[in-house]
Amino acid sequence: MASRTTRPRAGAGALAARAFWVIGPGRGAIRTERLPRPGKDQALVRTLASGVSRGTESLVFQGRVPESQWPVMRAPLMGGDFPFPVKYGYSAVGVVERGPAGLRGKRVFCLHPHQDRFVVDAHWLVPVPDAVPDGRAVLAANMETALNVTWDARPLPGERILVIGAGVVGALVASILGGIPAVRLVLCDADPAKADLAAALGLGFCLPSDAPRDNDLIVHASGNPQGLALALGRAAFEGRIVEASWFGDKACELPLGEAFHARRLTLISSQVGHVAPAMRARRSHAERVALALDLLADPRYEALLHGLSRFAELPRTMRGLAAAPGPLCHVVRYD
Repeated sequence: MASRTTRPRAGAGALAARAFWVIGPGRGAIRTERLPRPGKDQALVRTLASGVSRGTESLVFQGRVPESQWPVMRAPLMGGDFPFPVKYGYSAVGVVERGPAGLRGKRVFCLHPHQDRFVVDAHWLVPVPDAVPDGRAVLAANMETALNVTWDARPLPGERILVIGAGVVGALVASILGGIPAVRLVLCDADPAKADLAAALGLGFCLPSDAPRDNDLIVHASGNPQGLALALGRAAFEGRIVEASWFGDKACELPLGEAFHARRLTLISSQVGHVAPAMRARRSHAERVALALDLLADPRYEALLHGLSRFAELPRTMRGLAAAPGPLCHVVRYD
């Protein structure tokens, strides 16, 4: 996911910035660093809010990114190197204070770590629509993932669809797929309290024991190998299963000797680093983010925001989130 960027010019006019760094397993710190002056086609952004990706960032915070995945798991604008120290994150919303005339004063989304001010090449910045508040806008990275999963799934009207895992990504995927005409869609989770989230999104809900069978399309987003095993058992003949979870260093054992071959099932990997093949020739990464932000104008997605803390509290907040990772998006405020 890494990309070459132009190095800003240091010198007069440099500003101080504060950034959250993971400095060891389960340990974070706010560090001060100097920001250079924005160069040509660069921008200085003052952060308003950022979102904590409860699954991926918990793994990074705990030092559970396998060494084989260090190059793959680099966020586009992260600092440092795995395992530690590392400045990680990819869901910031801010205001452009300096930069190209077309962006100055505008709210923007950026795939940047948790930091109160930052300088980036302007092409990383995507304007946030007026109809999308700061908190909801931090879901753009998750919505971008959900869009990619949907494009990988290639759903059809009238299909029977099961989404396993009612975390942020699973709920967003289900909300997109649920808008396809004539589908029968159910959102499945082991936590019965998720029924309220499903209802807020206008979706049907079930527990794993009640998951319907003979599904044409199943999206697995629970992050638990048992969820993927459930998907194999609930798929119809020649059904498609899209794996949207990332297991980190956790082994995933599957019953591939049972329904997998007899039903001629297809297991599809989905990952957000590349635009899905179905749309790759027609949508850039920036266009995918812009579409994600447009979709977040829907007020239903407020139901996916849970928890609010201040940036200065992030080292302590991350310890709590990693100890009891939850399913929804935690918002960090910078005011």
